[in-house]
Amino acid sequence: MSDAGDLTLQEAADALDVHYMTAYRYVRLGLLPAQRRGRTWAVSPADLEVFVRERAAERAEPGGARGSVDWSLRLHRRLLAGDRLGAKSVVEASLAAGTDPTGVYVDVVAPAMRSIGDGWASGVVDVAEEHRASVIVSQVLAVLDSRFTRRGVRRGVVVAGAVPGERHSLPVRMVADVARLSGFDVHDLGADVPVESFAHAVTQADRLCAVAVSATTPGNDDAVRDTVAAVRRRVDVPVLVGGGAVPDAAASAELGGDGWAADARGAVQLLEGLQELR
Repeated sequence: MSDAGDLTLQEAADALDVHYMTAYRYVRLGLLPAQRRGRTWAVSPADLEVFVRERAAERAEPGGARGSVDWSLRLHRRLLAGDRLGAKSVVEASLAAGTDPTGVYVDVVAPAMRSIGDGWASGVVDVAEEHRASVIVSQVLAVLDSRFTRRGVRRGVVVAGAVPGERHSLPVRMVADVARLSGFDVHDLGADVPVESFAHAVTQADRLCAVAVSATTPGNDDAVRDTVAAVRRRVDVPVLVGGGAVPDAAASAELGGDGWAADARGAVQLLEGLQELR
């Protein structure tokens, strides 16, 4: 046992009566919370107790309760631990269990990152841990890139980006990838796009059918309004406004948006609906 009272991974494996590599797999799949300390893993007795109870409950239910797997929680654990390979393993396991690529983004990655963001806002998660988690997620999404490629006739171009002062590019990336899977071409401008640069980008896009503006940082409403106004002065297409700082359709409309959705899946469904009306 470590000086902090935690168990080594070998001690945890012994307590579970499993091989060390089995316990290691539990950690890498996000089943068993563990923290990396140097070249070893440390498991708290409390987390081990919870793990034992959860496994017992799963075995007691028909089919091992496979349908109740919380992939987002598993990913959250690996991201907080700074475990890149473990995070990748969780995502791959969720895909193998039947989660489609869009579901990975909307139901696994987004809730995990939102939980980490909430932890940072409440002071439970350090900003370095939040930044590290964002980097790991970006690396995992890069591995999934090929799954968001669709052949066939393209539906048009969507320009997507985050307003000035907005440092989070992941929400834009997720909407862009899901839109590509639905047949749109997307110009992803990323985060912190100057107003005039955003406006310039929409004028350069052939077959432009919509613009998506993202804002996840509260208190940045003026930047959103300025961006929407600049876009409207140059093109006449629907402008969707969303993100963590835009809680509902009314807030989106107040900022000048033509539409709002709660997540990437909803945003693309909205884009598809707009296409049908054209």
